Amino acid sequence: MRNPDAPRIVHPVAWVPSAYLAEGIPFALVIWVAGTMLKDLGHRDGEITLMTASIGLAWSLKPLWAAALDMWKTKKFFVIAMQYSMAGLLVIGALVLRWSPAAPTSGESYLPVLIGLLWLIAFCSATQDICIDGIYITALDRKRQAAFVGVQGMAWNGGRIFATAVVVWLAGMFQDRLGLSARHAWSNALLAAAGSLLCLAIYHNVVLPLGTLAVRPESLRAAAATFVDTLRDFARKPKLWGMLVFVFLYRSGEGFLLVEAPLFLQASVEQGGVGLSLQDKSLIDGTISTAVSVLGGLAGGAVTARFGLRRSLFWLALSMNVPHLCFVYLSQHVSAAQPLSFATVATWVTIEKFGYSFGFVANMLYMMQQIAPGKYPTTHYAFCTALMNLVLVPTQMASGPLAERLGYPSFFLFVLVASVPSLLAAWFAPFPRLEKPVAMP
Repeated sequence: MRNPDAPRIVHPVAWVPSAYLAEGIPFALVIWVAGTMLKDLGHRDGEITLMTASIGLAWSLKPLWAAALDMWKTKKFFVIAMQYSMAGLLVIGALVLRWSPAAPTSGESYLPVLIGLLWLIAFCSATQDICIDGIYITALDRKRQAAFVGVQGMAWNGGRIFATAVVVWLAGMFQDRLGLSARHAWSNALLAAAGSLLCLAIYHNVVLPLGTLAVRPESLRAAAATFVDTLRDFARKPKLWGMLVFVFLYRSGEGFLLVEAPLFLQASVEQGGVGLSLQDKSLIDGTISTAVSVLGGLAGGAVTARFGLRRSLFWLALSMNVPHLCFVYLSQHVSAAQPLSFATVATWVTIEKFGYSFGFVANMLYMMQQIAPGKYPTTHYAFCTALMNLVLVPTQMASGPLAERLGYPSFFLFVLVASVPSLLAAWFAPFPRLEKPVAMP
């Protein structure tokens, strides 16, 4: 007879997709949608990337509080609390955009407040990421981790697609069809994003596993000692430096594209960009790309589960970096005299999306299976994701000024060169933990 006090076991299908959807939405809002919004509100590429990329530090500072999340409450508690908090912050951002007056002598008065809110959302998002990843690692065995890593990556990209497609499309629709100002249109779009996170929080309150509680310290001194122990245990991992080099470099080329590529699609043809409207951009980034992103994430997970990560890693890295050529083609062939057709842009961007989704799973699974296992898997996985995001901060910050200085065609050629370290890191990545190919269930 089942113990009524025992925790209810929920199948991963019920919570893995929604949990990683919830991870992807706020990250995409801060990293991509904020840039699209600021571009639509009249700000320059260099200004946008410098302001928004620095916010990415929040994901790189996760180790400073990750250990504390292993000590108090449950991981489920923090996930739901952060989702409610992010929904509230988005509502505040929407009201600030709607009601703040223009400041003609010093720029828009909403901007400092909006950037501050983005920082807070980033902190909440990073905290949520730590705990969702901790639940994934502790609630699933290695076989299910491998089997669901494709779903994980697919769902995270689904959150990215929701933010960059639905939210951006709504902002464009409110302007084009209802005649709202850009600020009022974006205010309504942010309210829609807040509603999505509110719904996810309510759903996760029912289905999300609790997540293990590693330690419960008796005092602040004991908590500090536990944190020091997590650092020592992390430092003792075999071949640690080689693994960290891989984590740091795997997304080196991608970092230059994350913010600047969407801005290139949005920039006018006279400025060297593609000149997409908000609605066309949302359709290409989201609706058209959804199917290939889903297939890419599932295919990447299936390949690693079938052949093992070690045999697949370099090919996944190629898949993630070679599609950068898509933006080289677009930037070299667009001109004011002969704008690119919607179909051409959609084709090349969806190719890039498939490659990104296919290759992205390798990075996550490598951290999960080669570095995180041990006494403090949640905290150590947070260390890895923090380092992974750290490379994105300087590359994103530099991307806007570089694109302005070099021009889009030369900038995307530069991105190809910047992708070489990612391939080298994948080729030489160490595997201290023996693995066997895991058959899909």
